[in-house]
Amino acid sequence: MIKFFRNIRYRLMNENPTSAKARAGRYLKYAIGEIILVVIGILIALQINNWNESNKIDKSIASH
Repeated sequence: MIKFFRNIRYRLMNENPTSAKARAGRYLKYAIGEIILVVIGILIALQINNWNESNKIDKSIASH
């Protein structure tokens, strides 16, 4: 997966070489997209953890 994102970043920085400002803008869009993906992954992990903890509590209550 890291190689996939590295290839995208490389293409964004080197294809269609224009001004440095345009390259920086494209890279900024890529960076923001990557940050959003990380945040979504963290939120999914937290939701799964909350669901798992809720199931543990329910099973504990049901067994008593």
